[in-house]
Amino acid sequence: MRTDYIPTVNLFGIPVARLTMIETLLAVEDAIENDTQLHHTVVNAGEIVRLQTDEKLRESVLHADLINADGIAVVLASKILGCAVPERVARIDLMENLIEMAHENSYKVFFLGAKEEEVSKCVKHYSDMYSSSIVAGYHSGDYTDEDERGIAEMIADSGANLLFMAITSPKREIFLNEHKDILSRVNMVMGVGGSFEDVEGKVKRAPVWMQNSGLEWFYRFIHLPQRMRKRYLVGNTKFMLLTLKERFTSVRCPDPATA
Repeated sequence: MRTDYIPTVNLFGIPVARLTMIETLLAVEDAIENDTQLHHTVVNAGEIVRLQTDEKLRESVLHADLINADGIAVVLASKILGCAVPERVARIDLMENLIEMAHENSYKVFFLGAKEEEVSKCVKHYSDMYSSSIVAGYHSGDYTDEDERGIAEMIADSGANLLFMAITSPKREIFLNEHKDILSRVNMVMGVGGSFEDVEGKVKRAPVWMQNSGLEWFYRFIHLPQRMRKRYLVGNTKFMLLTLKERFTSVRCPDPATA
């Protein structure tokens, strides 16, 4: 789709959208109403660190049409580097807002990935909250390479406007690239990470006041110390050092197209 109207800033060589949550929702609505396709992803501190050495992951992120900042650390870094993004746009929050928008506008949603128990509970949750009419279909992430084309055809035939993929990179991008001709009718494709787990209650979210204060990471660290120790203590320290290096050694916020 045409994405030149989406304002971006260059953060560590990544064109991150300078959009609020509401503006992001409007960009998705525009893609649906104009029957174009928008590939969306987000970057957090840990992913930005990985992007410095993981070329496959970097390529998969740069493949997206719209990249939001997911995480208070990225928002703070953008301010330190003099090219502030307005706010955090978290995967789970964006997904939930898009599902509400789907209900209000009679859009259809397809859920792909995660374990069968997780994705089915996620679908039931939103069907109970809104209506089963928003669900175009769903399929777990338990499939073989030989199954992929059939799944792509299932998604296309479902009439889905929105495709949420709980599948890791680069498997997600390979799937989309291999079957882009079939999936061209889907208006918005979004990688949602572990959001299906969050919805079905396996991972409890922080209270709203902690989310709004940028302390959700601390809540998750307290409740899942073994799982989050490396991500937050090691990953965030590396991100802080990377930000300081960028602050004192690089051109401030160059044009993403020329970085």
